[in-house]
Amino acid sequence: MEWEDAMEEFFQALGTIGVFFLLVVGVLAGLLASVLQGGRNKPRNIAIGVVGALLLPFVVALAAAGALAAGGLLLIVFLALLGAAAILLIVHLIQR
Repeated sequence: MEWEDAMEEFFQALGTIGVFFLLVVGVLAGLLASVLQGGRNKPRNIAIGVVGALLLPFVVALAAAGALAAGGLLLIVFLALLGAAAILLIVHLIQR
C-alpha cells in the first residue's frame, strides 16, 4: 500500500469529527508550547503541533490498525497529543 493510499484510508476511517479533534489538539499543543516559551514562535509552534497531532496517529494506524480501532477516538486524540508534544520537544531541542 502506498503512503497516499494509506493516508487517504486513515482519514476516511477517522472521519471529519476525528480530524477536527486532531487539529484542535495540535493547535492547543502549539499554543501551550508558545506560552511555555514566553509567547514566542506562536505560528511555528501551532503548525508543528498540528503536524505532530496528525502524524503519530497515522503512523500507529500503519503499524497496528486494530489497536486504533479498539481504542476509539479517545486513544486517537491521546496519540495526537503525544505526537504534538514529541515533535514540539524535538524541534525545541534542535533549535537550542
